[in-house]
Amino acid sequence: MNLSKNLAVLLMASAVILAGCEKGSETYPITGEQCGPEDPVKTLDAEDCYIPPAVN
Repeated sequence: MNLSKNLAVLLMASAVILAGCEKGSETYPITGEQCGPEDPVKTLDAEDCYIPPAVN
C-alpha cells in the first residue's frame, strides 16, 4: 500500500516537472528574454563546450 502511494507521488512530481519543460517557447526560460534569429547561441557547437581533462 505504501509503495503505491510513493509511486503516485513520484508520478505527480514528474508530471509537474515535465509540464514546465515547454519546447515551443519564444523566450529563454530563466531570463525571460525574447529569442531571435541573431542569438549567438545558435552558432554554438558541441566543440565549443569542450572541457579538457585535468592533468595530475
